[in-house]
Amino acid sequence: MKKLSIGRLALLCIALSPALLAAQLHPSHYSPLAPSERITNLDDTKAQLRSYHACTCKCGCYTKDLDLQADRAIAWLRTRAAHRKPDEKLAIIIDVDETSLSNWPEMDKAGFAYDNTVFTEWVNSGQATAVASTLRLYNEAMRLNVSVIFLTGRPEEQRAATARNLQAVGFKTWEKLILRRPDQAKQTATAFKSTDRAQIIAEGYTLALNIGDQWSDLKGAPEAEFSVKYPDPFYFLP
Repeated sequence: MKKLSIGRLALLCIALSPALLAAQLHPSHYSPLAPSERITNLDDTKAQLRSYHACTCKCGCYTKDLDLQADRAIAWLRTRAAHRKPDEKLAIIIDVDETSLSNWPEMDKAGFAYDNTVFTEWVNSGQATAVASTLRLYNEAMRLNVSVIFLTGRPEEQRAATARNLQAVGFKTWEKLILRRPDQAKQTATAFKSTDRAQIIAEGYTLALNIGDQWSDLKGAPEAEFSVKYPDPFYFLP
């Protein structure tokens, strides 16, 4: 049996002493945190989202970020239009919700929760405002004689309300307004939007530019020549 040295024995006695044991149990001593402690409090997150939208947040300014992305899209569109081939049918695809139309009042009131019935009532009310950055881009596309195609995840039954709302806020005309068909209801946005892009290309259009607030607006073959992602920390669509 291995004998303990005097030094090790003294250390063992100290470690087992009641005073040291009491110190180890003192409330000022804490265990390591659980991994879930890294998750931000929901109310704090909502407050940050509202602050970002109001441009009062150190995290950034929503309007400024939208303008930055729209400016990038406009710069590309001007360059691309200047190099248009003879008889080339250039087109730009634009998403609707949080890209062309802002649903901020409804989102804010709902606390960023989604209720299909409530959102449908909001859509039918036609109260969504224009995203000013996109309206600038739309007007530039009109000036450059580039076809504008709106491609949205809204269902086909909301066509009339969507068209009225778009026109009321300045998007006066377009080449196509494509909504989700009933047979696409169970598909992800990535799946049905990429299918619709393929159909647009099959009709002879060149997809010069695609604008959307979700990656699912942009990704999935075939893609546009240039895609611009708008910021949207308010919700996520696959």
